[in-house]
Amino acid sequence: MNLTQTACGRPYRDESGQYTSMNIASGVVTILLVIVRLLFKRYLSDNGQIGPDDWVIFAAIVISVPAIVINQVGLVGHGIGKDIWTLPAPELPLFAKFFFIGEVFYLVQMSLVKLSLSLFYLYVFPGPNIRRLLIGTAVFNIVFGVVFVITAMTQCVPLDYYWAQYYDYPPKGRCFDLNAFAWANAGLGLAVDVWMIILPLIQIKRLNLHWKKKIGVVVMFILGTFVSIISLLRLKSVIFFAELINPTWDQWNVAWWSTMEVNIGIICTCLPTVRLILQRMFPKILSSGDEQSNDARLSRAGGTASRGETQRPTFLVELSTTTLATDARSSYKHFDN
Repeated sequence: MNLTQTACGRPYRDESGQYTSMNIASGVVTILLVIVRLLFKRYLSDNGQIGPDDWVIFAAIVISVPAIVINQVGLVGHGIGKDIWTLPAPELPLFAKFFFIGEVFYLVQMSLVKLSLSLFYLYVFPGPNIRRLLIGTAVFNIVFGVVFVITAMTQCVPLDYYWAQYYDYPPKGRCFDLNAFAWANAGLGLAVDVWMIILPLIQIKRLNLHWKKKIGVVVMFILGTFVSIISLLRLKSVIFFAELINPTWDQWNVAWWSTMEVNIGIICTCLPTVRLILQRMFPKILSSGDEQSNDARLSRAGGTASRGETQRPTFLVELSTTTLATDARSSYKHFDN
């Protein structure tokens, strides 16, 4: 095929460089952001505690390190973004083997991202009604992840047929409908993303917060829609997942959007901490009216207050997992019983 396509004048295509840049840049930024999140929570937040949602997202970036290496060494190193007929014959089964490993990593990481968000929402929204929905969502995310990981690892019988099919003839195995699997995972994942965006937005209007803080929270959650947009783009890329005749070129889109979806998903889980860090850096810009009035009252009371009182921090109402939860709990006393 290589000689035929070359003789026919097919152009040489190579998009591997773009994937390399995206994979390394987004992966490094994601890992650094999670490290900053954990350090801030441990040493600079009010309670100094790392919550369950933080540990879950930490598990996701533990997988990110080998995932970046596999994407780079396994996929880029064995032909992603290039036409199959420009590669030596042994490259395709190696590419398929690393693509299979990357697929499993993707499923595990996205399940951890969704579980981390569920745990974060459980901490923020304390009402019994919303908690039942969130617990159900968390359980669904766990089951969703386990089922799809097991299914991915058993999609071909025997397992090595996933990559051996490219050099074994006649075929010595079989795979189930990979298109149906890819569509089911992408479709259900997108539905869960949309659900986990709508659910907190509905609750925000019920919280007794200053309007500036409400806007800040809404903007933060709306930024999470980027994950859904990327999930939608990934869904489009898996339409003909199992019917590819040029896999190293055609699966470039699947690999690109899958890598982006994981990294953007992890980044979105860090947005509450990012906002708190920015609020510490720019308190006059990001503080709410409630905070400014509290600061003013402290300033007016400075002449008569005790020494300990005058040294209280001015960041009295912060949007973090701790203080947003505190505001939410007090607000829900009036709404969700």
